[in-house]
This record gives sequence, structure tokens and C-alpha cells, in this order.
Amino acid sequence: MKERDSESFESLSHQVLPNTSNSTHMIQMAMASSGSSAAAQAGQDQPDRSKWLLDCPEPPSPWHELKRQVKGSFLTKARRFKSLQKQPLPKRILSILQAIFPIFGWCRNYNLTMFKNDLMAGLTLASLCIPQSIGYATLAKLDPQYGLYTSVVPPLIYALMGTSREIAIGPVAVVSLLISSMLQKLIDPETDPLGYEKLVLTTTFFAGIFQASFGLFRLGFLVDFLSHAAIVGFMGGAAIVIGLQQLKGLLGITNFTTNTDIVSVLRAVWRSCQQQWSPHTFILGCSFLSFILITRFIGKKYKKLFWLPAIAPLIAVVVSTLMVFLTKADEHGVKTVKHIKGGLNPISIHDLDFNTPHLGQIAKVGLIIAIVALTEAIAVGRSFAGIKGYRLDGNKEMVAIGFMNVLGSFTSCYAATGSFSRTAVNFAAGCETAMSNIVMAVTVFVALECLTRLLYYTPIAILASIILSALPGLININEAIHIWKVDKFDFLALIGAFFGVLFASVEIGLLVAVVISFAKIILISIRPGIETLGRMPGTDTFADTNQYPMTVKTPGVLIFRVKSALLCFANASSIEERIMGWVDEEEEEENTKSNGKRKILFVILDMSNLINVDTSGITALVELNNKLIQTGVELVIVNPKWQVIHKLNQEKFVSRIGGKVYLTIGEALDACFGLKV
Repeated sequence: MKERDSESFESLSHQVLPNTSNSTHMIQMAMASSGSSAAAQAGQDQPDRSKWLLDCPEPPSPWHELKRQVKGSFLTKARRFKSLQKQPLPKRILSILQAIFPIFGWCRNYNLTMFKNDLMAGLTLASLCIPQSIGYATLAKLDPQYGLYTSVVPPLIYALMGTSREIAIGPVAVVSLLISSMLQKLIDPETDPLGYEKLVLTTTFFAGIFQASFGLFRLGFLVDFLSHAAIVGFMGGAAIVIGLQQLKGLLGITNFTTNTDIVSVLRAVWRSCQQQWSPHTFILGCSFLSFILITRFIGKKYKKLFWLPAIAPLIAVVVSTLMVFLTKADEHGVKTVKHIKGGLNPISIHDLDFNTPHLGQIAKVGLIIAIVALTEAIAVGRSFAGIKGYRLDGNKEMVAIGFMNVLGSFTSCYAATGSFSRTAVNFAAGCETAMSNIVMAVTVFVALECLTRLLYYTPIAILASIILSALPGLININEAIHIWKVDKFDFLALIGAFFGVLFASVEIGLLVAVVISFAKIILISIRPGIETLGRMPGTDTFADTNQYPMTVKTPGVLIFRVKSALLCFANASSIEERIMGWVDEEEEEENTKSNGKRKILFVILDMSNLINVDTSGITALVELNNKLIQTGVELVIVNPKWQVIHKLNQEKFVSRIGGKVYLTIGEALDACFGLKV
């Protein structure tokens, strides 16, 4: 029956309508046969529901909305404060401590079995962390001990304040690259190492202040300026740049470029290889790099051997150090770490330099590092929290990471964050809580106290090979392919970040990614999609005619829906032009088919997607209505939202279109063609 109705509707829609009255009569017949009359007949005794739209109360102003939000937040905190006052003093203190330090919450249910798991995970983590931290410190152009310092204090602070159970805190490759690439332009670490160290500590302080502020003032949305696609591209480009820079240590090159772009690095490698490099260093580094990669392959294939790739870097450090010591390879061109300062983290508050002429640049670098570090840490934390089935508090994470970096800058640490590779090891080792971070920090501290002298003969090539072995995890080709399939514009941001880092600099790569992401938003706002709607056969549902080719158009009527939440100065003119273009095109097409006797009677504009409209949007609607009237077409509006209908009433636009405002498209069609609702 529905198929016959649809066929009769389609046949009517192709007939020639001799005049407007006949057109209206036949359109009513078409609507009745298509099923809309059923809804109309069912609602004949109902009141005119369009008055519900026109007589709605005035919406709250932005000031009232802000006041309501502040009041709601204040009342929530007041209720919590009152509930705290009713509790005994010990419980009150415990509640406050739990809010600031989550460790007081989970430690109450802590038991020996959980500690055994955390102990195993923490020791496994430390075996990976110690060689990586030394390598990342050299990547940041700092002395090796700074990497170990950063693996002591920040993990302890995070264990007290963080909400993630699995995340492993410490120095990471990308942040180390950011620090060295941007700060060495201000002070050369080779000529003024002390000034450079002060610069790094001050930058870490600013990064921590920014991170803590994001959490305290609920500004986490700022982290989203770096989209997922941009981060994937940035990480891939940074991994290649880091890998190329490690050729200096792997080849035993003395003089190397300070630039990070691929052209400068490859040129420096080529010139150095033609002059002087150490074959012994290269063979040693490649041998242990192969060993680490093989153990990683074995660990992936046999899940029970997860500990093997975790301790492989430490084994490589120990064995290579013994080899250099026994063979005296350092006397034959193999460069070693030499002296590493041991002992507890020295206090560095006095090293923070706020009188430097580079303070503005330091703050800018600190902001970039803060956003990149938070993006990586929260992404890592949420990934593993989802696996374990608990919720990660993003704002508390920002506060925890911010405070650990601020306090870290006071104790000779540079910017730390959550490491994906070490967090994966921590998770695979069976960690239960953040206690694994405490175990790792204590183990690193013991190493600082007792083992630094043993690292004198550790070859630089081994540190380079450890860093190189961690880089494949930063290049996510499968994710890049997935982004290409899903969203081409996101892939453009990925490519922009990737090539920006690769051929320009780290900050240029980030800037390109952010600019492309914002361009995407602006382009969508300026050129929003417009759907032409038709009735689904046998129903009262209207849908996009392109998505559903089976939809049936109502003769003499064009129905549009704007695919945008805002009709504003950026897109109003474009929407007006596109609607008028479609009307003119439809008129020409129908005039050709019916020898000039057929005519568009109504344009129905579905506003169900629009949340708000500004003065430019209202002006565009007025101009659209005037142009339609000149061509003998009436404008009808359907389902405007609260803010939209309020502004249209204030501008007296509703009276301009004769009050043709309806709740649904079906009611609009019935009312336009004389069918009572």
C-alpha cells in the first residue's frame, strides 16, 4: 500500500500544474496520498502548536547563564563544606587530604599482595628507566644525572597527587627534544652549560605553573588545541629527528649541528663521515641496538617474557660498560659518559633565573612544553584507565603534573611527564597502584647514591642505541592510515605537523598543525553544508535527499536544513547565496519540464540544528525573504531553538514572514497548503 502511495506521489510530482490554485490543490492531493494527511487528520482538533514557539518565555542572558554556573559551582562547594563541618575533625581532615592527595584514598585498602605486584613492576620499571633517563638527559643537552634526578622527585609527587594507577613518570624523548631544540637558540649548552641549565630549570618551572593553572581553573580544553591527528604527525616527525640526532653518538662524531631539521642533520652526518668517525663506536652501538630490538620482538611474541625487553637496556649498559673497561676501548676512540654526579637531588631554587632578558621566550617555551607534556600524559593515562575500567580525573592530573614539575624545578629536575613505553611496561608487569612509581623512584635514588661511579665507562653509543630502540613506538603508521581513511582534513594536519618538524623545526611543526586544525574549524563555519530534504516514503520523516535517494520531494516546495550550530557573520552570506542558487536552479529545471507553467511556492528552512544567530545572520534571513518574495516564493521557518526565535521576535522577523513558524516540517506543509493541524 505504501509503495502504491509513493508511486502515486511521484507521478503527481511530475505532472504539469497549470496555475497556482491548481498547483495548491494537486499538492494537497499529493500530500494526502503520501501519508502526511494522516498526521494532519489526527491533529485537526489540536491547538495551533506554532504558538508554543512564538509565546515562549525570554531565554536567560549570557550574564544570567554565567551567574547560574558560578552559583551552581559555589552551592556545590558550600554543600561539601557543610557536609564536612558535620563530620568529626579526624574524618574532616582525612576528607580534605583525600581530595588533595588521592593516595590517602587507595592506601586504606592496600595489602601485601598488591605491594608485591607493585614492587615487581617498580623494579622492572627502574631497570628500563635508569638507562633511558641518562639518554634523554643527553638528548636535552644536559648532564646525565639530570635525567636520574627527574626520575626521583616527580614520580614521588605524582604518586601522592595523581589519579592514574599505571602511568610511569619521568623524562621522555619528545619533551627532551623540545627543550634542546628551542632553548639552545637562546644559550649554547656547549659554551655556557651553567646558564643553559638555569634556563632549563626556569622553563620547567613555567611549564609546571601553566599545567597546574590549567587544572585549577578548568582550562583543560586548551590541551585539545593539539588534535589527535596533529599529535600523531608531530610524534612521528620528532621520532625521525631524534633518531637522526642520535647518529652523532652512534658514529662517535665530535662536531655536530645544533639544528633539528632533517636537511641540516643529514648534511652534518655526511660531512662528519667524510672526515672523522669511529668504526668501533658504530659497531658497538649497532650490536647492542640489535640486541635490544631482538629482545623486544621476543617480548611481543611471548607475553610471559615481558620483563626481557624491559631489562634489556640495563643489560646493554652493564655489558657494554664492562667491555669498555676491560678492553680500554675509551683509549681507542670510543666515547664514554665519564663522570656522573651522584647523591640526592641538589636544591635548585636559587638557579631559577627570572631576571634574564629571555624571560618572555622562556615562558613561551614553557607553555608549549606544558601543552605537549599534558597531551601525552593524559592520552597515556586515559588509554590504560579505560583498559582497567576506571575514570581518570583530567583536572586533577593537570594539577598533579603541574605541581610535580614546579617542585621538580626546585630539585634539579627538568620537565617530566607520563611515558607511553614505560607505562606499557608498568602495566605489563602487573602494577596495582601508583606505588610502582615510588618503588622506581627509590631504586633510582639508590642508583644515584651507589652506582654512578660504575657508569664512568658507559659508552655514549649505548645511550644512543637505547634512545633509537624507543623511537619505533612513536611512529604510528597504522593510525596515520586510519586517519587518512576517516578524515582527510585531519590527515592534512598530521602531514603538516610531520613535515613541519622534519624540514623546519619542532615549533614550526606544532604551529602548522594548530593552524591547519583552526583552518578546518573556520572553513566548516564559513562553508556549512546545506541539505535538501524530502519525505521518506510512507512516513512523516524528512531526510537528506542525497543520503536517501528514495525520498520524495513535495511538488512546489523546497525544504532546506543548515548543517551548522551558528548562523553568523562568517557563514550567513554563503547560506543565503546557496539557498537562492538552489531556488533559481529548481525554477529553471521545473520551467523546462512544464513549459514555464510550474512554480516553486514555498521554501521551508529547518532550523533544528541552529543553536544561535547573530545580527548578520538575521540580516541574511531578511534579505533571503525579500528575494524570495520578489520571485513569488514564501519563506517558512521550522523548529527554531530558544535563542534563535527570541532574537527573530525582537527583530520582528516573524511578522515579516507572516508568522509562518512551525514545530515540524509536516505541520509546516499542512499549514501552508491549507490543511488544518
